[in-house]
Amino acid sequence: MAKNLVIIPTYNEIENIEKMIRTVFDLPRQFEILIVDDGSPDGTAIKVKELQKEYPNILHIEERSGKLGLGTAYIHGFKWALKNNYDFIFEMDCDFSHDPKDLVRLLEACENRADVAVGSRYCKGGKVHNWPIGRILMSYFASVYVRMVLWLPVKDTTAGFKCYRKKVLETIELDRIKFMGYAFQIEMKYRAYKKGFKIEEVPIMFTDRILGVSKMSTKIFKEAFIGVIQMRFRA
Repeated sequence: MAKNLVIIPTYNEIENIEKMIRTVFDLPRQFEILIVDDGSPDGTAIKVKELQKEYPNILHIEERSGKLGLGTAYIHGFKWALKNNYDFIFEMDCDFSHDPKDLVRLLEACENRADVAVGSRYCKGGKVHNWPIGRILMSYFASVYVRMVLWLPVKDTTAGFKCYRKKVLETIELDRIKFMGYAFQIEMKYRAYKKGFKIEEVPIMFTDRILGVSKMSTKIFKEAFIGVIQMRFRA
């Protein structure tokens, strides 16, 4: 039977972590979870360790010493997943902006057709809920900009809800990933595309977080804007 691992980076997600873990484990398909916690001072890691007693061998945690960035957390998780021989590796947020129920649809896409399945807000059927119109427009046109510069045939280029077949992460050369903020999501898709892997977008409803604090900043957007140009010329 294939092994499925959901990687969830956390920093101060005490309001969401228990509900997220229980929701994933209640799904009709079997998933394991790896929490990569960047030293959350609010007790996120402590709560995960408590829940490990209830979910032995399927709930895992890797603790890091400080807030080292989203991209490094995922790279850490990807390497852990490959070392432990998982077949399908997922990335998602802890704040319920990504509906855990959609993990099943992403898995089915990769089982049947795709090498990378992207939970997409901007493909046909995708939606965004509870974002101000300015944020929606900024996100949408950021993806348009990325597609124009990189010729990347993905409508939601900045999406962070994805499933990878193991062979994609084995091929991409994780140590050569340059960007660790918002541009990380773009670079991962771009590298997969340039390696010839099939990327499929699965429509999702994206909902802005209700609990906790967003980690987004103008610095992260700036990195992405400049990073796309750097990716194009490096390629």
